[in-house]
Amino acid sequence: MGVEQTRYSRLANITKIINTKLELREVLEHVTKAISEEIVQCDAVGIYLPQQDGTFKGFVGKPDFIAGITIDKQIIDPKKDLLAKEVIETKKPIYIPHTSKDSRPDPAVINAFKIKSLLVLPISYEQELFGLVFLFDYGIPMNLTEAEIQSVEAYVNMAAVAIQNANNLMQKENLITEKQLLLDITRELPMCSSVQESLDTCFSYLGKVLGSHHIAACLLGPLDKKVIKSVRLSKESDWTEAEYQNIQMSLNYEAIIQEVIKAKNAVFIPDVCADERMDHDSCSHLHIENLLMIPFISMGEVLGVIAVVNLKEKGHYYCDSQIRIAQSIVDATVPAFLNLQYMNQLEYIVEERTRELATANKKVTSIIEGITDGFFTLDKEWKFTYINKHQFLPKNKTIEDVIGKNIWEIYPEVIGTTMYKEFHRVLSEQISIQFETPSVYEDYWHEIVAYPYDDGLCCLFKNVTDKKKYEKELKRLSSLDLIGQMAAGISHEIRNPMTTVRGFLQLLKKEDRFDQYNHYFNLMIEELDRANSIITEFLSMGNTRTSDLQMQDLNALIHDMTPLIKVDAFSQNKIIKIHTTPIPELLLNRNEIRQLLINLYRNGLEAMSEGQTLTIKTYKEGNDNVVLTVQDQGTGIEPEILEKLGTPFFTTKDNGTGLGLGVCYAIAARHHAKIETQTGPEGTTFFIKFHLSNQ
Repeated sequence: MGVEQTRYSRLANITKIINTKLELREVLEHVTKAISEEIVQCDAVGIYLPQQDGTFKGFVGKPDFIAGITIDKQIIDPKKDLLAKEVIETKKPIYIPHTSKDSRPDPAVINAFKIKSLLVLPISYEQELFGLVFLFDYGIPMNLTEAEIQSVEAYVNMAAVAIQNANNLMQKENLITEKQLLLDITRELPMCSSVQESLDTCFSYLGKVLGSHHIAACLLGPLDKKVIKSVRLSKESDWTEAEYQNIQMSLNYEAIIQEVIKAKNAVFIPDVCADERMDHDSCSHLHIENLLMIPFISMGEVLGVIAVVNLKEKGHYYCDSQIRIAQSIVDATVPAFLNLQYMNQLEYIVEERTRELATANKKVTSIIEGITDGFFTLDKEWKFTYINKHQFLPKNKTIEDVIGKNIWEIYPEVIGTTMYKEFHRVLSEQISIQFETPSVYEDYWHEIVAYPYDDGLCCLFKNVTDKKKYEKELKRLSSLDLIGQMAAGISHEIRNPMTTVRGFLQLLKKEDRFDQYNHYFNLMIEELDRANSIITEFLSMGNTRTSDLQMQDLNALIHDMTPLIKVDAFSQNKIIKIHTTPIPELLLNRNEIRQLLINLYRNGLEAMSEGQTLTIKTYKEGNDNVVLTVQDQGTGIEPEILEKLGTPFFTTKDNGTGLGLGVCYAIAARHHAKIETQTGPEGTTFFIKFHLSNQ
């Protein structure tokens, strides 16, 4: 009677525990404890819950370790364990008094745990299976009676009730969560201002539900529903659109997309490597485990497919409820997507109509007084019909002098230039053209907009000289910034191994047995030194810090270098002239200014033929600048090359590094100086202007 009372007491206690809404794990731990106390002759009790892949994983058990393995590491696979399979199918307990006489249990498990006898019970409620309970020994067989098995069943039934309650609670919580998700996305979508933003919102919520950020919207063409017109990727994905399209082609899942379009239902492939429609080699190479395809539907018409890709290290198995809420999120996105798409179409139509109206009214609005830039109109005979007061006119001509005159008579120097050719193209092809061109009269750049109208063409001249200077300076500064970043990275990465190699070469030179290779060692050391000098120039370009500046006499520095300069010129049969005038001292870095001067005069010498003269001058320009000039008598610099001066790695020399002038510009910048260039058939002059206000 005492045993029965104890059993009833345990059952009542578990019932009380279930009703207190404890966590499922705590409840099942009490169940396993009660079973182990009821069946004292068993060595282990374990409760195993089903997984999405069809296996059963250990959840709670007693003792905590069996043969050194924790319960959560134990997996029961019905494909291998025929005993578990039979219990699942029949939903009835099976007791095996002697495992050695029964072939149904998994031999690997029996041998691993040395199991002598075994009791397996289904955890079921109203024909629904929630899990399995295993009782076994690994010493003396349990020798269970029918009454003992029935008492264990009573505890297992309590476990079924607990799991059912937990599932019901989880379903309620999931339902609340799903409704909240749908409320949130329904509230957010109307605030989206673009198609991409609406898709990003959809992707974000799908990521919360599905745990993956490799999401793409494959949108179909409006006419051909079998062709993917565009792909929109989740902004949290590390794949680019091109990479995704390559993945799409390599996976060969076009058949699955068509299946989704036809059936208008989501398709989930839990194991892509086991699906005959997929390219298994590509799936393995890309580490893709599974794929979920969700149709993007509006009023029964499929607009596209949302693809969710899971990698093996982050793979997820999706249950029906997850797929259902994912489909609900996609369905909620469709109205906002279509509305924004329609708004885009309306905006495009408005823009098109606006352009058409602007073209229709071009004749009426072509001549507008008060334009601050140069503006004029020409008839089809190239005669001026209108010109505003801001248009540049050569040789002090007035507006009255040019009205009715042919433009090519007023600007004869322009014939054959870009402006001449483009103006003819405007009239012949009846198209509007915008281009930039240097002035043939002054050191200016103009942005020209020319467009046709019924009686000829209209032209707007805008002075963009400052803009071109800013663009050139920004381009140079961005290059220097890039060089600076690269220089910081390679300083140790290249120089340290080079220094090591050079040191070992010097050591090898000292070995008598390597005397015959000394000329090779010398050559290698020279090449390493040459590489190091290039790196030094490279690092100098990237350096933007101004350091070690002292008040010095620029003239004295030049005169100190004069012997070296003259030797270089004499060796090339060329002439050097140096003219200096009194100038104030400047804040200079002696070594950097020497490097700047060396680079410039050597470039000048290389540009000249034998017998020609290189001139170096210094003088004061007004009250603001001290100017250093290096002038050669070469053939000048072509315009397309002039534009690229100072660009890192750009060179016209066969053996040049393209760093010399870049170093000069970097040194000038560190000295708050500016380099200007003047070139022509008679030679090229570099002006280095030091601003005294910065000294």
